[in-house]
Amino acid sequence: MTHPLLELVEVMARLRRECAWKAEQTHGSLARYLLEETHETIEAIESGDAAHLREELGDLLLQVYFHAAIAAEAGEYDVADVAADLRDKLIRRNPHVFGDSSATSAEEINEQWELIKRAEKQRDTPVEGIPASLPALLYADKVIDRVKRAGQVIEPDGDDLGDRLLALALEAHRQGVDAEQALRSALARAVDSA
Repeated sequence: MTHPLLELVEVMARLRRECAWKAEQTHGSLARYLLEETHETIEAIESGDAAHLREELGDLLLQVYFHAAIAAEAGEYDVADVAADLRDKLIRRNPHVFGDSSATSAEEINEQWELIKRAEKQRDTPVEGIPASLPALLYADKVIDRVKRAGQVIEPDGDDLGDRLLALALEAHRQGVDAEQALRSALARAVDSA
């Protein structure tokens, strides 16, 4: 008996050969579905419904296999290469588990991960590589965190609505609050009471 992850490679290859819609897809045409499945997975997490989350994780995994199948057809890489790269990255960036690092606290481990990542990426600026398409609060938190790690400070430079929102994002970051999740939770409460 084969493993379901390996079987999925064969299922995707067959679908790419025998399903006209799937055969026409490209990385670009699938981008919207990846985003949609990501949001559906977040919604499932927030629902607390384990069966719903399991289904949505499957849909998200489908996107990984779909993109890897497209790349395999082009002779670029396949899902095994994706998995091998991920395995290697996890080993490299977790020396407290796979190496001789003495980091033990979650904060030390996260800082160690970021230092290793920074050395690997060789970025020119602290914010390089943060996708500008992220939701604004998540983007703000990532920018604030990267700038802070670089020993710099980001502050609002005015008093318009954007600056006040940035000030709230900074306040959330200083308090260790996920501003995106805090707003989502507040909206959920407001919708429930409406």
